[in-house]
Formats: sequence, structure tokens, C-alpha cells
Amino acid sequence: MCTESFRRNACQTGPKSVKGIRSEVKGKNPFTGLIWGGALICLLVGIIYIPAINGDFIWDDDAFLTENPLIKAPDGLSRFWFSTEAPDYFPLTSTTLWLEWRLWGENATGYHVVNVLLHILNTLLIWAVLRRLKIPGAWLAALIFGIHPVNVESVAWITERKNLLPMVFFLTSILSYLTFDKHTNGWFYFLSLAAFLLALLSKTSVIMLPFVLLGCIWWQRGRIAVKDLLRSVPFFGLSLIMGAVTLWFQYHNAIASTIVREDGFLSRLAMAGRAIWFYLYKAVFPFNLSFVYPRWEMGETSAIHFLPLICLAGLMGLFYYYRYTWGKPFLLGAGYFMVTLFPVLGFFNIYFMKYSLVADHWQYTSIIGIIALIVGLIAHKYKSWVKGYRGVAVGVAAVLICLFSVLSWKRAETFAHSESLWNDTLHKNPNCWMAYNILGGAFAQKGEWKRAMQYFGKALEIKPDYPKAHSNLANVLYDQGYVSQSFRHFEEALRIDPDAVEVHYNYGTALAEQGRVKEAVDHYLKAIRLKPDLLQAHYNLGILYAQQKKFKKAIRQLEQVLRIDPGHMPARQNLIRLHQFIGKGSGSGAKAGK
Repeated sequence: MCTESFRRNACQTGPKSVKGIRSEVKGKNPFTGLIWGGALICLLVGIIYIPAINGDFIWDDDAFLTENPLIKAPDGLSRFWFSTEAPDYFPLTSTTLWLEWRLWGENATGYHVVNVLLHILNTLLIWAVLRRLKIPGAWLAALIFGIHPVNVESVAWITERKNLLPMVFFLTSILSYLTFDKHTNGWFYFLSLAAFLLALLSKTSVIMLPFVLLGCIWWQRGRIAVKDLLRSVPFFGLSLIMGAVTLWFQYHNAIASTIVREDGFLSRLAMAGRAIWFYLYKAVFPFNLSFVYPRWEMGETSAIHFLPLICLAGLMGLFYYYRYTWGKPFLLGAGYFMVTLFPVLGFFNIYFMKYSLVADHWQYTSIIGIIALIVGLIAHKYKSWVKGYRGVAVGVAAVLICLFSVLSWKRAETFAHSESLWNDTLHKNPNCWMAYNILGGAFAQKGEWKRAMQYFGKALEIKPDYPKAHSNLANVLYDQGYVSQSFRHFEEALRIDPDAVEVHYNYGTALAEQGRVKEAVDHYLKAIRLKPDLLQAHYNLGILYAQQKKFKKAIRQLEQVLRIDPGHMPARQNLIRLHQFIGKGSGSGAKAGK
């Protein structure tokens, strides 16, 4: 039996034990909330991107993936990392696609699924970062990021894997650094640095991370100490090195001789101010989104063109002046937004700026600054509101989530197919000459020659010096039997851009079919000089050399085809025939040719 003393202690401690159990259960509720919150994010984001998962390849997905010889080559992985053959140095992103090509091949669904999963992961990581920074409304801000219509372009376009993947490591680096700063654990510092390097190797769009880390430290402690500056030095070092590498690749490979912009520094400075306001507007009011926005042309720079930039500077000065009171969240949110946008504001040439100076996918990293600022301010005030106002706020949030979800679903449907994307672009940007050219190509593939020529003609009407439209129109004219007209457009395309690889190749093929072999060989050689891995040009050139009985040259070209694509059976079969022919002919005095 129990003693009286034990019974008395049991009676006294019993209620406390029950209370303790309740406390423990209550203590587990935050973890339950995290699980349910994360599950809801995954569910909502996954649902709105169903149209994207069922989508096709669009625009430059061919050059970046499906027709990229480095993706198909067995040694492509090492060439991505240790050569200058790729247009840009994004080796980690290219590695994921190289591996996936061996899983999905030309099935677009697999790549889309990975993109959506990466976006969901980014959304969850944003929630974690905002919670760590104690930003009010962190979950809602992360959810809005996940379903925001502006972000559809980055998720539904396979090529923009180079936006999604670096964001994963960018956010991981921030989380690791904040953990290091709190616990002074050196392992987390090196983890943060390693994650930043992986982010840069995915794409250098995250190059401004060192400033972001300093901003986060200032937000938490209200100051930046000398030790913080010293800790940031390795991060700045990585930014400078990888930034220089990116600029080299952009100006030597991606852009090369292409004229992207001809305006000077003052014009670019004024345009940068306008671009920031444009991105802010689209972040708050994500309507009438377009794949290619009209390209701004300023002409002569006047004082009024700097008004957007002056207003921004004034606002940031005001936020800084009141940084110890109400200005602090504005300084962090707006500061993050502008700092991370800096690489795409036009101070450095980017190939896409040939078509438009702004793009939705360029603010994928930046937009969370504005979302967190707005949601955080409302969530902070929410606690002090009376019950009725709180109900209204919850209702507005629910309507906003539904609205953004519907808009993103519709936007994902637009990105699902090339024709729907370019028709939508023309609806919002009727002078988009690039869209006319691409749709003309789609009609040509269907054999609708008349409509194809109409679209190519419209592209040239808007932009007469557009070499690709001249080349495409030349191809259609040639297929219709209008050889002389076709050749005039080929020559005009090369007059505009003597280094147009595709034009040299197409013109060479047409010339070869007309029996003008010497001229065809010249154009194939120029195409190969400009793009050494142009597989079909090597193959066609090998066949032409063989027909001219220049067997050694033919063999070299066909061997080059097999180096690029070891599975190219026509090249392998022709190479075997050439070796057999030379072997048989050597005994009877046959010459191999030069």
C-alpha cells in the first residue's frame, strides 16, 4: 500500500502533472503549425502550376536544353565546368539538366516537375528566413511569393532553372549565416559561404548576397560592426570573381558581336530608375504581364528622365533618416528590393535586353522584399486592430490569395505552349517583332507557307534590320521554289549581321542543293568558325568534301560530328564507308585527297 505521505504528495503533484502535460502538448503546437503551414504551401503552389507541368518547351529551351550539344555529349558535364564552350558559365544548373536529359530526354514534363519542386522549396525557405528575422506575417508573405503571378515566368519556363536553383542556395546561405551569427558556430559560417558559391555556380544573379547579409545583421542588431565587415570579405571576394567570369562569358559568348544597347551611362542610369518603379508596380499589381514588354527608347537624356530615380533617392533618404523608428522596415524591404535588382537594371549588357529592358523573371529574387514589407506592416498593425477590422483583413487576404492563384493558373496556361505564349505577347505588345518571327516559324513547320510569310513580313515591317526574319523568310521562299528571292534575303541577313551562324548554315544548305558547292563550303566553314559545335554543319561539310573526293577533309569533319554526338549513326556509317573506300583504293592508286 501507498503511505499517507505518498498519497498527499500525489494529490499535490497530480494537477501540476496534468498542467505540465497540457503545456507539453501546447508546446508541440508550433511544430504542428509548421507542418500544416508547409503542407498548405506545397498544396496551393503545386495546384496552380499543374498547367505548367503539362506544358511544352518554349523559346530558347531548344538552345539551352533540347538542341544543346553539351547536354547530349557524354563529356558534356566536364565541358560545362572546365571549358568556355557554353554561352554562360552556369555549370551547376547545366549539370542538373545534363543529368535530367538522361532521365526525361525530350519529355518536357520531368523538367517542369523539377522546376515546380524547386519553387516550392524556395517558398518554404523564404518562410524560414522571414521567421528567423522575426518578420510579422512570415507564412503569408512566403505563400504570396509562391503563388505570385510575376513568378510564373521563372517557374513555367524550363530555361529559368537558372533562376530557381541559385535561389535555393541563396536562401540557404542566409539561413546558415543567421544561425552562425546567433550561435557563433564556425561550421555554419563555412556552410553559408559554400552555399553562396553553389548559388553563384548556378547563376550569378545572386551576386548581391553580401549586401543582403549585412542588411540582415543590421535589421537584427541595429548596427554593423567591424567584425561583420570582416566576415563579409570572403563573400565579396566570391562575388567579384564570379561576376568577372560571368561578364567574360556574356561579352565573348552569349552576346559576342551582337549590339544589345547603344545608349550611354546617363541614359542607363535614368532607365534604371524607371525599371525599379516598373518592377515595384508589377509586384503590387501583377496584371497585364507580358513575356516581352515594349522596349523603352529614351532618345536624348533630359532632366525629367531622372525624376523616377530622384524620387527613389528621396524616399530612401527619408527611410534612412527615420531608420531608428518607422523607417527601419521600409529601409530593409526597399533596400533589399533595389540591391538585388542591381545586376539587371541595365548597367551591364544582357542579351535579352535586345528585346526588352525589363522582364518578369528578373525580379524573382527581389520581389520578396516588397511582399515581406507590405505583409509585415499589415501583420504588425493587425494585433492592435479591433475584432471587426481583423475579420476584414483576413477576408482581404483570402481574396488576394484566391485572385493571385487564379491569375497564376491562367499565366501558367499561357506558358504551357509556344503559340499561346507568343499570341499573348502580341496581344499585349503588338510591335513585338520577335513574336511575329517565332509564330511565322510555327506556321512554316505546319506547312502554312502563306501565313508564315505574312508573319515574317510583319516582323520585317516593324524591324527591317532583323536578320533572323530575313533568314526564315528566305527558307520559306526557297521551299516554295522562289530561289532568287530567297537568296536575296539570305544576303541581306548576312549584310546586317555577317556573324549570323544560322544564316550561314541555311544559306550554305540552299547553295549546296543548287550545286554551288564551293560557295556552300565557304558558308559552312564560316558557321563552324563562329560555332565550333554546330553538328549538322560539320556533317554536311563532310558529305560535300566526300563528293569532291577530298576524303581526308571529309573524315575530319565526320570525326568531329562523332566527338560532338557519339550516337550520330549517319556520320558513323559514312565514316566506315570512307575508310573502306580509301582502303580498297589504296592498292589501285586512288588518292585520298587533301
